[in-house]
Amino acid sequence: MRARYGCRNHTAVSKNNNMSMNIRKCHIRQHKFFLFTILSALLGATAVWAQDQSQPDQTPLIRPQPVQPPKAMSGKWRGAGVTPYVGSDGGVLQAPVMPGVTAIRAGRLFDSKTGQMLVNQVVITSGERIIEVGPSSEIKIPTGAQVIDFSRATVLPGLIDAHTHMFNSRARNGITEKYMLIAVQNVQADLRAGFTSARDLSSHGNGYGDVAIRDAINEGRIDGPRYQVSTRSIAWSSTPANPANPDNPLGEQMVRSEEDGRAAVREQISKGADWIKVYPTGGYAFTADGDLVYQLTYPMPVLQAIVDEAHLHGTKVAAHVFGGEGEKNAIIAGCDTIEHAMGLDQEQADMMVQKGIYYDPTIVRYSEPSEDDSDARNTGGKYRMIPIFYKAVTMAANTKGLKICVGSGVDGSTFPHGTQGLELVALVEHGGMSPARVIQSATIVNAEMMGWRDRVGSIDKGKYADIIAVSDDPLADITEMQRVKFVMKGGKIIRNDMMQNASK
Repeated sequence: MRARYGCRNHTAVSKNNNMSMNIRKCHIRQHKFFLFTILSALLGATAVWAQDQSQPDQTPLIRPQPVQPPKAMSGKWRGAGVTPYVGSDGGVLQAPVMPGVTAIRAGRLFDSKTGQMLVNQVVITSGERIIEVGPSSEIKIPTGAQVIDFSRATVLPGLIDAHTHMFNSRARNGITEKYMLIAVQNVQADLRAGFTSARDLSSHGNGYGDVAIRDAINEGRIDGPRYQVSTRSIAWSSTPANPANPDNPLGEQMVRSEEDGRAAVREQISKGADWIKVYPTGGYAFTADGDLVYQLTYPMPVLQAIVDEAHLHGTKVAAHVFGGEGEKNAIIAGCDTIEHAMGLDQEQADMMVQKGIYYDPTIVRYSEPSEDDSDARNTGGKYRMIPIFYKAVTMAANTKGLKICVGSGVDGSTFPHGTQGLELVALVEHGGMSPARVIQSATIVNAEMMGWRDRVGSIDKGKYADIIAVSDDPLADITEMQRVKFVMKGGKIIRNDMMQNASK
């Protein structure tokens, strides 16, 4: 573990060695300059060492190669059945079936770009993409297309969850096999609930298992959302490293200096991280007078080094914060998303607008009864965080220009996978957002935050055919988003509980 943090530049050491050789030559030739030469060498080496420590490591970062689609097995197949396909790891797969042409008649279609509900629309998909969309009077359905009649239903873009944890539990003793199986079940539940894309923010002590799940989905081995993942996340420790009790190599990567922070960023990106997850605040507590005190974690120079190193390599940073100085530091340092932030204030919200930072409240996860239970134990029932949190989210919703994401924080313990529709409901009921704006946040806003607006987040020609449907109008009743009945991802029908309306 310790060697991983020792990624400093060795230029100073090399120069010092060369100078030592020169000193030995001078000692033979010119004894009178012996002391002067030694002092010069030491001072020079010290100056170079100090300069090297102030600069980030410029060693080229090697990223893992993107997972490629499986390919047909080369040569003449001499085994059983049809010729299989081969994945990136050499394992064989069933030959992928490319979806054909499908026409969806939509009685109502949500336009996530404008927040408007369109009527009598037709969406044509071919393969994994949308090839046409528009009024039924203008779109001709191709001959032979599969026609799905949702003329009495509402069609929407596939939802995006900005904050998930595909792994429920924290692995112990390096045994992760059963947790991988649970993660597979979780991602499939999320997809069936209509979340065709997601961002996973830490593997909960399961190392780089989220990379393996993401790649398995991309390769077609299992069904699940399109994922961006943050692997182990990076946490602060003020306690010196102890070789007798090493840090958990599967858990949060502990850092104790700016150098550690930069090295951790580089390692996680090299292992496949799409995001870097940081924790600028720890817990919170109420004083006897009801004031909130938030635990500060990273010193600001360390947090800034982590963010700068991530941005240097084109990687975004998500900050788990509750409030206070750590929350403000995360905004100043330039973290790309602020997660939770129960203590968000107007000054911080305005700073986020100026910097183009997104806010992801995860309102359900941090307003559970257990939160009240904890506050009641710690304050004798005098003070509660949940009303403060609701007020912060409402303030954020009323801050002009602040982009709010829909992220659940779903982790399978007190918030089961597949129930994230609750988050959309909570943002309407407790965050003061309109149903249309909430659905926009769960689609086009989240797509923009993830850098995927060109491929998902709206039903547009050329984008992936990630489409869902519900029976009634969610703009009239946001709880309808808890009852997704049709899911298509990349043109493949994952779920259709309205089959009685389907025809060919």
